[in-house]
Amino acid sequence: MGSIEHMFAPGLATTTSTVLGVDPGLTRCGYAVLRQESGVVTAQTMGVITTPSEWDLADRLLAVMRDIEALIDETNPSTVAVEQVFFQNNARTAMGVAQASGLVLVCARSRGLPVARYTPSQVKRAVTGSGVADKKQIQVMVARRLNLSTIPTPADAADAAAVALCHLAAVPLVEAIERSRS
Repeated sequence: MGSIEHMFAPGLATTTSTVLGVDPGLTRCGYAVLRQESGVVTAQTMGVITTPSEWDLADRLLAVMRDIEALIDETNPSTVAVEQVFFQNNARTAMGVAQASGLVLVCARSRGLPVARYTPSQVKRAVTGSGVADKKQIQVMVARRLNLSTIPTPADAADAAAVALCHLAAVPLVEAIERSRS
């Protein structure tokens, strides 16, 4: 199970869930807050936190941290779901994404929130049925699953919504496993 073992922490599964999904990044950090109640999922908000590349690294990280903290405070999620960092080629980009991801994890934990992390292929599979879906397919399926009249843009916001949808799809499994362990 490796990449989803963290999901079995107490407090992750609830009948009414508000999930903050995050597609971490330093230049563009996508976020989406989805609420599931009685099986119906609605988007509360989604967008992108941006920082100028010419800013000092510490200032960029501080800006992302403050925006994530404000988002958590404003939306009061029950869980934070984050896409795991995965890069094959660009180490510089990977470092920025990893730093932003770490900030999100710390912000969530500092407010006592459970955190779930998913690989890109887990997110794609949960939302589109294919672990190799492209950005456009994710945007289309996020719009369809959330009953949106338009495709969410930018792609980072749609990706964050996909992370939250992935988590909401995993909750019934988590609840079943927790019940079987009791």
